[in-house]
Amino acid sequence: MDILNALVALLNFVVIPAAAYGAQLALGALGVTLIYGILRFSNFAHGDTMAFGTALVILVTWGLQALGISLGPLPTALLALPLSIALCCLLVLGTDRAVYRFYRRQRSAPIILVMASVGVMFIMNGLTRLVIGVDEIRFDDGARFLISVQDFRAWTGLTEGLSLRLSQGLTLGITALACWALFRFLSRSKSGKAMRAYADNEDLALLSGIDPERVVRLTWIIATALAVTAGTLYGLDKSFKVFNYFQILLPIFAASIVGGLGNPLGAVAGGFIVAFSEVAVTYPWKKVAGYLGVQSDGLLQLLSTEYKFAVSFVILIVVLLFRPTGLFRGKSY
Repeated sequence: MDILNALVALLNFVVIPAAAYGAQLALGALGVTLIYGILRFSNFAHGDTMAFGTALVILVTWGLQALGISLGPLPTALLALPLSIALCCLLVLGTDRAVYRFYRRQRSAPIILVMASVGVMFIMNGLTRLVIGVDEIRFDDGARFLISVQDFRAWTGLTEGLSLRLSQGLTLGITALACWALFRFLSRSKSGKAMRAYADNEDLALLSGIDPERVVRLTWIIATALAVTAGTLYGLDKSFKVFNYFQILLPIFAASIVGGLGNPLGAVAGGFIVAFSEVAVTYPWKKVAGYLGVQSDGLLQLLSTEYKFAVSFVILIVVLLFRPTGLFRGKSY
């Protein structure tokens, strides 16, 4: 029985939270790796794209709620998501036309585009703060739990309870669906094959008649849709605060680099690797150890939760030192 309690505690405090967080990082990392693989630069404005898109979701959600429109047990934010993605795509495409296209046509070095993206990051961060403010916002509504602690204890008779929040279940389900749709699009569709060809050899793709501007637009649209979806799921699971999306950029880049920049499959794997590493290192293992008969006066916690992002930083450095191309070797589809 104690072994079962230990397993439930492990699921409740490590596996489920890390899986949901990993799915959110995976969606964010997919956007980063697509931009790197096809447009050939690291987009530092990606985190603030997530923030701005999520702010739009919140505003549209409030509007729908004011009109009495909801999805019942599901969060109203899911209904607001498509319109918010479309609006955010307009902003991102406008930014590409106003900023990035000039440097792309000049065939500027990638570092120039990176620095341009840093400027865009600060502008988008200020715009998001102007639109929705800096306070913490909770916008989840509908049912809260798929499985509650009380119901689980009543079903099983165990001392330890298990909870699965609706936001966590939605995160895992939507991420799985988004990854399936993206990989199918890249491998089966004509537009996806054009994007892959452009990423592999830009000059040869142009000689083959591929429209580079269409590829660029598609890349931005897909990356923005992934970013807004990831940001919304992250906000539903935790809460929305602009600065949190600036912070999450580090684990997203760590996930992309761990898997291999430019490799979508690696981005997904990297997201889960970073998430499980962060949660495992910062979780106090005393409760699980106690169920297994190991008594300790300490919390058996390697690092405080304040150092969670330091774990991403360490992973990033280790991978860059020993395997710069990532686990799945970047720039491959």
